[in-house]
Amino acid sequence: MAKRKLSLSPRRGRPRKFTVPSRPVTLTLPDHVIDALRRVDTDLGRAIVRLAETAVAAPPRRAAELSAFGGRAVIVVTPSRSLERQTGAALLHLPDGRAIISFDRSMTVAQLELMIADALEAGNLAPADREVFQGVAEILRSARRSSDTTLSQRQIIVLESRRRSRTRRSA
Repeated sequence: MAKRKLSLSPRRGRPRKFTVPSRPVTLTLPDHVIDALRRVDTDLGRAIVRLAETAVAAPPRRAAELSAFGGRAVIVVTPSRSLERQTGAALLHLPDGRAIISFDRSMTVAQLELMIADALEAGNLAPADREVFQGVAEILRSARRSSDTTLSQRQIIVLESRRRSRTRRSA
């Protein structure tokens, strides 16, 4: 049996955007539609996929919810740049358009919960961001108050490829 080497180095051509078979498509869209799509996701392709999947898929997901596997669960959220900016958390994007919240080892769950509460209290969040913040706050609050749930902070392994800068030759 041949060994398959895990390679994170950039492949030739565009990097894969989706985990399912896909192909490039060229679209001409009105500017206002492009602006609306960018509010869903800064990447137009992912924005279109997210809207198409929600239009034909199961009922819409909450802005923040638990994704359970066995006796454990992680919080998954609708990606929110405000959540990253205001808490220092990093969102790890999942193929289904949602994201997992991760943060530096120096930050605790209690600190994250406090920053989320402060942002909600400040009252300057966009409605979609407010929904994410409220959802995460409620999940953390419920877990903290529950007698049959343990809230643990774990570290995850994230592999990132190093992009090589391309040198252009001048003519």
